[in-house]
Amino acid sequence: MRRKALRAAFPYTLPICVGFLFMGMSYGFLMHSQGFPLLYPVLMSIFIFAGSMEFLTVELLLSAFAPLHAFLLALMVNARHLFYGLSMLDKYRGAGWKKPYLIFGMCDESFSINCTVDPPAGVDRGWFMFFVTLLNHIYWVTGATLGALLGYVVHFDTTGIEFVMTALFVVMFLDQWADAKDHRPALLGLGCSAVCLAVFGSGGFIIPAMCLIILSFLLTRRQLEAPPRRTKPAPERKEERV
Repeated sequence: MRRKALRAAFPYTLPICVGFLFMGMSYGFLMHSQGFPLLYPVLMSIFIFAGSMEFLTVELLLSAFAPLHAFLLALMVNARHLFYGLSMLDKYRGAGWKKPYLIFGMCDESFSINCTVDPPAGVDRGWFMFFVTLLNHIYWVTGATLGALLGYVVHFDTTGIEFVMTALFVVMFLDQWADAKDHRPALLGLGCSAVCLAVFGSGGFIIPAMCLIILSFLLTRRQLEAPPRRTKPAPERKEERV
């Protein structure tokens, strides 16, 4: 049963494998460039397993000790998983001892597969979801480990490599902008971030900006859920018959 579920889950995770290996390698290499030993990216990728938050953790470890700031930042960045979890309650029911790991290892990619893909006939859903989650977890840990090891072999000036985190979020924003038809939420988020940047400065605007974005979304929920208005095309003129 387990081998059958593994064979069924593996093909769905192959595209994720490619992305996770490259992203994980960039994370591991970033950790090494900032002076962290190999053990740090390996353990963090195993126990945190939240790509964007792991990149942010590099800065948190290098900055002043602020546990409340770190907690709020992690909560804001990963708040979407609260909604993921609610939608997966029925699917995880009956998973037994696998359920805690499925909850821990639920990333965006694992969620998209486990939420939309029905296992083939004769394959247990619990084991299928377990192997999807486990394989994606292995890909990320492997990528982070390889990136950290690469740092010991490849030696070049790593000045500015920490910008990879900013580039990651910019690419994610542009990708979502291209996929979305309604850009009002994105513009609202940009506006809130710009206001908080002007008020609090570059060193402390992230938490206020996220709080303001959430508050703005709650206050404008009805307007955002309504479809954007479209200008009506001008009526065609009928040709007068002579």
